[in-house]
Amino acid sequence: MRRIVGTAFSTLDGVIQGPGGPSEDTTGGFRFSGWLPPVGDEAINEKIGELFGRPFDLLLGRRTYDIFAGYWPYAPDEMADIRDPFNACTKYVLTHSDQPLEWENSQRVDIETLRKVKQGDGPDLVIQGSSTVYPQLLEAGLLDELTLMISPVVLGQGKRLFGDGTPPRTLKMTSHKVSDAGTIIATYQPAGPIEIGTYVTTAPSEREEERQAAMAEGSW
Repeated sequence: MRRIVGTAFSTLDGVIQGPGGPSEDTTGGFRFSGWLPPVGDEAINEKIGELFGRPFDLLLGRRTYDIFAGYWPYAPDEMADIRDPFNACTKYVLTHSDQPLEWENSQRVDIETLRKVKQGDGPDLVIQGSSTVYPQLLEAGLLDELTLMISPVVLGQGKRLFGDGTPPRTLKMTSHKVSDAGTIIATYQPAGPIEIGTYVTTAPSEREEERQAAMAEGSW
């Protein structure tokens, strides 16, 4: 069975939009497309080399696919170490759009088709960007691993890795590294549903009961 491995460049406040350059993704009035190059470091380069230095296919959302398809087939020779494997691998695109997928070796999939792909033989399916795919993968139980490359930057706006519609889940950390520049490379695996607990072991005070009543009626 194949693994589905998520990877994302993220800020401390969870923004993954447009890390690579000023024209990458300015949708929604995003003003910080290209935030990663000034803060990227060797720890990120090493992780990317590890992820793409072995056989892989790509799993992408439609917008990330469009970004990649507009760049990688035309990338210069100095980017050949990534360009050539990206062009050669199979690109699975999780999308409801019927627009043509013109980049070579591209296939449109839905969740059930992806489930069948995952059950077959082949290399890992690696996600880049593509925030819209994570809620679907978590809900379907298809995500095997997630690596975040978190830079010491706060943007306050932009698309988050886990946006609206993300099902509640816990994850367990399987490895981590902190670079001298402050980049956090952390890898997680899904670990099941959310459990609810409490640190409070005594009955609520009268004041606390009043606060809870106000919270319930929406006036707190």
